[in-house]
Amino acid sequence: MLTIDNYLNSVKGNLQIHSDRLIQQIRKTLDFHYYEKVDLLDYTAFIQPYELSIMMYSMDRNANEVFYQGNDDNLFAGSFDLIEDVEYYQIRDEKEDEFWKFYEQNDEVISKLETDVFIKWFKDCWNQAGGKNVKLPAYFSFHDYDNCLDLTHNKLVSDGDKWF
Repeated sequence: MLTIDNYLNSVKGNLQIHSDRLIQQIRKTLDFHYYEKVDLLDYTAFIQPYELSIMMYSMDRNANEVFYQGNDDNLFAGSFDLIEDVEYYQIRDEKEDEFWKFYEQNDEVISKLETDVFIKWFKDCWNQAGGKNVKLPAYFSFHDYDNCLDLTHNKLVSDGDKWF
């Protein structure tokens, strides 16, 4: 029988499979020598049904992505793919109707709990990668969501607050 706990445990297990890769990719972003006009790092998750991708963007305080067009190969600005199309849940074809009925009945609860699972997973990987040593402010957000996690201060803030 499908329950919220079973579903979330499956999501956690599927994400855990990709933790080492995410930690490795986060470490790469921590080792970059950022262009001086980069004010913050914005790690953004893109959620599709059962798939997750995470990008890192180097941003200024005006909510613009910063690019470097100079000749110094040691400087970084722009975006970086951390992970792409990670499958966080699998539905067998014969169970798809049952799953969607379950999901629709519990949509609000599941959405909140899923978000919490994704945030905890990213934060755990961030900490294991040494994220606390980054010099720039860093945030984890979901594309088109208002709240984001301030990774430096370990608290949820409005997406707009990170620009000030």
